[in-house]
Amino acid sequence: MVDVGDKPVTERTAEAEGAVRMSREAFDAIAASAVEKGDVLTVAQVAGTMAAKRTGELIPLCHPLGLDHVAVDAVLDPELPGVRIRARASARGRTGVEMEALTAVAVACLTVYDMAKAIDRGMVIEDVRLLAKTGGTRGDWRRPAK
Repeated sequence: MVDVGDKPVTERTAEAEGAVRMSREAFDAIAASAVEKGDVLTVAQVAGTMAAKRTGELIPLCHPLGLDHVAVDAVLDPELPGVRIRARASARGRTGVEMEALTAVAVACLTVYDMAKAIDRGMVIEDVRLLAKTGGTRGDWRRPAK
């Protein structure tokens, strides 16, 4: 692990996103709450939140952090068709929370896949990426608009 002991404690935030592209049949089943395993969007949100809290255990050499807040949103997007996931994480600490936000998105996307794979095994998880981060010695960063 990188030694962060000399870094100042600052307010850190990060936001990430990703998507699961799927067949219209799978999309319609999720929208109608007709997936056998249950409420896909709610379970994905909970899974993403739980994953963010465990990031230090999942990613080698990643510092375990005490998060102050994690929010995961999973919304249907008929234009994909599929589910868009967005996560925000914050903490006061010596290292950033980018990995926590990204882990939340990745696991939420995987959860959508797991819950709907009986309908569509061809789903694609795509565009998992950091959108923005604040705090730390390197300052703020935001992904440029397309």
